Amino acid sequence: MVQTETTSILPQLAATHAASAEVRRLSNAQKQALLRDLADSVLQNQTAILSANQRDLDRMPRTNPKWDRLQLTEGRLDALAESIRDVAQLPDPTGQLLLERTLPNGLNLRKVAVPLGVVGIIYESRPNVTLDVTALCLRSGNAVALRGGSDAYETNVVLVGLIHDVLRKNNISPDAVCLLPPDRELVREMLTATRYIDIIIPRGSDSLIQFVRQNSLVPTIETGAGVVHTYVESSADLAKARAIVINARVSRPSVCNSLDCLLVDAAIAPVFLPMLHEDLLKWNVEVYADEVAYRIFGESNYPQLKHAQPEDFGREWLDYKLSVKVVRDFDEALDHLSTYSSRHSEAILTENKVLAQRFLEEVDAAAVYVNASTRFTDGGEFGLGAEIGISTQKLHARGPFALEKLVTEKWLVIGDGQVR
Repeated sequence: MVQTETTSILPQLAATHAASAEVRRLSNAQKQALLRDLADSVLQNQTAILSANQRDLDRMPRTNPKWDRLQLTEGRLDALAESIRDVAQLPDPTGQLLLERTLPNGLNLRKVAVPLGVVGIIYESRPNVTLDVTALCLRSGNAVALRGGSDAYETNVVLVGLIHDVLRKNNISPDAVCLLPPDRELVREMLTATRYIDIIIPRGSDSLIQFVRQNSLVPTIETGAGVVHTYVESSADLAKARAIVINARVSRPSVCNSLDCLLVDAAIAPVFLPMLHEDLLKWNVEVYADEVAYRIFGESNYPQLKHAQPEDFGREWLDYKLSVKVVRDFDEALDHLSTYSSRHSEAILTENKVLAQRFLEEVDAAAVYVNASTRFTDGGEFGLGAEIGISTQKLHARGPFALEKLVTEKWLVIGDGQVR
């Protein structure tokens, strides 16, 4: 598919802003019907979606870590359709009465939840975001401006075409969901479109998020980048720890809640690290080990072993790679997290209840785990439905950024002639 040259995206954004009023007026039943139609359309058009997705995949080397995130399959489309239906069944977050009081002068005050307006999303190689974000925004009464990457361009064009068809079927302007060109030179225009976009959410690599933070005039919520640690404390059940560590690293290495750095207590490192050898080798995981871990892995002749460089700690791998560091004790593990954590998801594996509680209280992250895989940091797994991403900041939303956070507040003031 040939991309047409675009000199400005402001006309598109103006149209989406105008259409947001239509979405805001939709009733709960109308929004539910709209999402059910979208889920049906995804299932009915799997062939066209997968064909476009294959064209995108053909342009990317299979060895690229983004390949898995780009790929759609029948199973993934089935899951996406089911997720859209799940979102339709979630309580409508808009219109909720948050507070009501009557002042001594007779003024009646009500604080209610209302849509944000136009939500701008900048994301990279994951076309599932196109459907997830659209479902969440429409369910919460928001219009959405999608700016996907060039890697998924063909897939996104087909998906947004289906979305537009569903909007028309439900007598809603297709401008309520717009797909912006992937041209990088137009991103700055999106980031400064304060007249038309109410919030921008970047979802992707740390470099993307930092670019948006540094250049956006539109309020921004960060999601996506995760440097995730798991600390195996000396009292840990090592059989459980082995299963958790392997799951966190290899079950889907290209996502933000996967394990990047393993911290192991020095007292158990000589026993625990060799326990990982067979599983890591099965998945051909490259291990970037500090001096102590390198010696232990070397004694078992682990073939994919490399000396860790300083920059390998604090790195989000998104691949079958793992940093490993042996620490003296709990306090050194916390010092490491304080230095390198991206405040996404952090875990401790321990049978020591006192240290487990300290970890929960002292580690500054959106999700903190005891004796479980960080792969659970997900809106669906948390019972929130689909998510826009995992917010690692502290204002407005933190953790899975799902339906409940796609609203803001409005004060309604009802009087009878009062003056101040």
